[in-house]
Amino acid sequence: MPVYEYFCDECKKVYEIEQRISEEPIRICPKCGSGRFKRIISPTSFVLKGSGWYKTDYTDYGKTRKKEEKEEKAKVDKND
Repeated sequence: MPVYEYFCDECKKVYEIEQRISEEPIRICPKCGSGRFKRIISPTSFVLKGSGWYKTDYTDYGKTRKKEEKEEKAKVDKND
């Protein structure tokens, strides 16, 4: 279940509230009861794992791929 961040303009607090995606956003602050309570956009916390996600992976892949292509071409030329 996703965790959404809400901000209350009245008490100036940020709340993390677990809700289903299908639920309507909360409109009333649970602390002070103000109607000036809104969902805010916050940074996500996912991590990209494995190869292929980093600049160095792409560079290494390109070098490796070019080397493989040269070797393959040399084999084809040698067999002709």
